[in-house]
Order: sequence, then structure tokens, then C-alpha cells
Amino acid sequence: MSDFISRSEVKRIYKQVEELAREVADLSDKELKSFPGGPVIHEEILATRGLKGGSRKRQIKYLAKVLRQGPLEEMYLFVTNRKGSNLHAKKQFHEAERLRDTLINEAMEVYQECLMEQIPFEPDWESDFIREIISEHPNINEKELRQVVYQYVKTHYKFHYRELFRMMKAAVELKERIEKNS
Repeated sequence: MSDFISRSEVKRIYKQVEELAREVADLSDKELKSFPGGPVIHEEILATRGLKGGSRKRQIKYLAKVLRQGPLEEMYLFVTNRKGSNLHAKKQFHEAERLRDTLINEAMEVYQECLMEQIPFEPDWESDFIREIISEHPNINEKELRQVVYQYVKTHYKFHYRELFRMMKAAVELKERIEKNS
């Protein structure tokens, strides 16, 4: 998706990957053999062993940097399945939050433009981001999505905010289940 990601959000994403790196660094030799990362990642994991204090923290940050260069989904699933980690669930939660916040921010901008131009704000505003969401998550009802965003922008009721999050979280989880079964 080509949405705007704030510096704070980028830092949160990096922090999530760093948590993954911390969990991966503690894998046993047996678990490391079946770990989906490539040989470079395996070497960095082995380099982390035996380190303590600041040098371990630096190595984990470097491992996180190496992990970010490739697809992370398999690694999150591996850690979740092997160690019962909740990192994958946290990642889904943050993805749903990001989608919700981006939708609301875009709608608020359009609403402010409508106020300045003194034209009515309607639920069918032009949105490339909504089209991207619908193309990535075809199970979402576009009309319902637009209506919930519209209601939140007009009223600022927390109910609509939570409802939008619920829709995004369900879409993220369903997309992942579909990809997992493919």
C-alpha cells in the first residue's frame, strides 16, 4: 500500500521486528535448523549467542535490520508455532490500527476540504486508499466501510472508531488465513 507512514509508526514497526529478532536469537540449535530464514540470518543468530549486555543488544538490532530486508510473515508464524509467542497477534493488531488511522486521517482531510469549499461531505468521496484496501481485502463491504468512516468523521463517536478497527482487524486476519491456506 502506498499510504503515508509517520516516523512514529516506522519506529513502532522497527520495534516489532526487534522483538522478533530477540525471540529468534534465543532459538535452540534444533529449532534453528527448521527456521525459515536464510544462511545470513542463521549466521547472525549464531553470532548473537554468547554475547551479553550492550554487545548483545547491538547484535540483536543488527539481526533486526537483516530480518527487515526479507519477508517476515513466515518467521512470525514460525516463532508463534514453536514458542507460543504473541508477536504475530501484536503485528496483526498494529496493522489493523494503521489501516484504521490512515482511513480516518484521509477522510478528515477530505472533510476539512469540503468545509473550506462549503460543499457537503458525502460517504462516497474519492479515495485511492479505500480502493487499495478493497483490492487487498476483498471481503470488506466498501459501502459499510465508507459509512463507518463517514459516521466517525461527522460525529467522533468512539463506537464508530471501534467498529472501524473491528472491520480492519477482521480483514487482516481473514487475509492471513486465506494466504496460509493457499
